[in-house]
Parts: sequence; C-alpha cells; structure tokens
Amino acid sequence: MPSDSGAPAIHLMGQAIPLATHVDRTPSGGARTEGSLTQAVLMARAGWWHRRATLDATIDAEGFTMRSGELSLGAFGEGFVDRRHPHTYLHELMLGLRGHAGPGTLSLGAGRGFAPFGTDDPMVRPFAKYPINHHLAQVLERGIVVGAARVGPAIVEAGSFTGEEPQRPSSLPLARRFGDSWSVRGTIVPRPWAELQTSYARIASPEQADGFGLDQRKQSVSARAVSSDGGRYALVEWARTVEYDHTRREAAFSYESVLVESAWRAGAFGVAVRLEQTDRPEEERLADPFRTARPATDLHIAGITRWRTATAAVAAPAVTWGTVVGVPFLELSRLAATARDTRTLFDPDIVYGRSHLWMLTGGVRVRAGATHSRMGRYGVAVP
Repeated sequence: MPSDSGAPAIHLMGQAIPLATHVDRTPSGGARTEGSLTQAVLMARAGWWHRRATLDATIDAEGFTMRSGELSLGAFGEGFVDRRHPHTYLHELMLGLRGHAGPGTLSLGAGRGFAPFGTDDPMVRPFAKYPINHHLAQVLERGIVVGAARVGPAIVEAGSFTGEEPQRPSSLPLARRFGDSWSVRGTIVPRPWAELQTSYARIASPEQADGFGLDQRKQSVSARAVSSDGGRYALVEWARTVEYDHTRREAAFSYESVLVESAWRAGAFGVAVRLEQTDRPEEERLADPFRTARPATDLHIAGITRWRTATAAVAAPAVTWGTVVGVPFLELSRLAATARDTRTLFDPDIVYGRSHLWMLTGGVRVRAGATHSRMGRYGVAVP
C-alpha cells in the first residue's frame, strides 16, 4: 500500500493462470480434460493525501477467457454447476476515505466490491481451484457502501448493498436494489500474525434480480494466521447460509461449510493442503449438464449434496522473465459426494456414476507487479 507521504502512489498487479484440469467423472459421463485461462485480472491499489483517500480496483477478463466456466467438480453458482463461473468484468471498484476519531481510526468506502462478510477472496489464497463454498463464505460484486472503525486490536465493519448476484460478466449492480441487503463483521487481531473474524449478512433475493426469490441469512466464523515473511499460512472457517421464504416467514433450505487450509514454503517449493465439507444445492440442470436455469425459474431444488474434499498442492520454484514471475503448480483433489438426505431426488451415484471422484489440475500462476496479499476488506478493516 502507499507510504504515509502526501504524494499519490499506486501499486499495480496483473495475473493469469493457464491451466489444465482432468476429472475422472463428470455429469456428462466419463472422464474429461479441459484447458482454461483463469483468474485473468488487473488489480490496482492507490492512495494519496497521506493515505486518507484510497482506490481499490480489479478488472477481470474471465468473461472472455473462460466463457463456459472453469471445469471444477463441486463448484456452483450463478447458473454454473461443476464449473466455476467467470466473474464480472468490473469485479471491484471502491473509493475510500479514512481518518482519526479519538483513540481509533475510521474509514468509509463506496462503489462495487465485497460486502463485509466472511473470508478473503480465494483469488489471493494458495490454491488455483476455488473452494466449493465460494458462494457461502463470501459476498462479492455488489454495489455497496461500507464503513469501518478500528480501536486497538478490534475492527468493526458494516455495509449496505444490492442483494442480487450478477446475471452475466457484463452485469452491473441494479440501482433500484441498493440498500435491500446488509452485513456486519467483527475482527480481533490479538497478534500481528493472527486474526479472528465473525460476521452476519441478510441478503434479499440473490438468485432473482426482480426481488421475489428466497432471501439469505448468512453466518461466518474464521481464524487466520500468517507468518511475518508469508511463508506459513493457515485458515479455519465455518459458514452457514439459510434460504428464507419471507412470504411464509420460515426457513426453506440451509447449507453449511467447514474448511481448513494451510500452506508453507519448504525451501524453493511451496506445499499446501485443504480439507473441506460443503453442502451444495442441486437445481434442475439444462440440456448442458454444467448449467442451471438463470435466473431460477422457481423456488424448488432437487436435493442437497454434501461434498467432502481433500486437496494437496505443490508449487515449483518460480521462474522470472524481467518483471514477470511464473510459478508452476500441481493440485490433486479427492472428492466424495453424497446426498445429505436419503429422500432427495438428486442421487450423486447416478449423476456421476460413483460417489468418489478425482480431480487433477496443473498450470502456471503468472504475475507481474506487487502481489496483493488481501482481498475483500477496505480502509481500516485491513488487519
């Protein structure tokens, strides 16, 4: 981030990950291997006026580079299933102000970005593949106003935002929906290398832009630790989403997720491990078995599948070309999918042909510019 001098300063980072993914089973039948150019982004962090004014911006080209999504068993959201959807072109654009108030500091931000809920965007975490719980553990790409206050080790954030999820990569927040959703997050930083977080969100009709779909009530608790040199990292998180029928004033469906991930450097190599258990809603699929109706045509789901995954990753020594750094990596995942309720209409054994699956991903993480270690927090909310 910029220095404390009054002069403007900006940090830029470009990133893209060319990768290949092989899965031994898909809903379309048999094994499948695909290549993708994922996480193709340009990120900017700027500050001026002694860091009292800030800019956070992320342009995402996945709508061009992976129009059909990224093959990823268990992934879901925004009309994609067993594929991670492309994010919007304008992924983030937040302007902020900060200042002092007695013993603490305050900040206010507005634009398009992340609601103060849950954990960091997986884009800045050790794995190329996103966890299955991405839509349970983060709330992103919303039109938002967010305020934060920090006193000593305590940080409190509150945000008001548009509830609808994007319909396509070119989608912009709907002005008429602004303020129909809100979230709060509290963070304690007991040591420079550790933080504890808990948050709550109420989101109006995220699946249907007209505002008549199920609402969501979300909870998150996490603990995070990172060594001073960045060589050791650990995250433990729990998240829960309840879909709520406001017309009947009752809960319709609920989904939970528990995730543990850790990474460390061993000499020139990097090693990472992730364990995850996440509930996934199963909506009716289209003729393309990797897509569901968007926006949702009704409030019915065919079942809830519980995914358990174990992923190990190895990163090779970096290769440098001037200002560009490339880090080859390999990720291997073992996945198990079972129906959470035996009465469900969706049977993973029938859809995939078996309940235990493998996924292998290899590629190169290519970066230029200063690495951004955090994503999803603004102003004084950055620990």
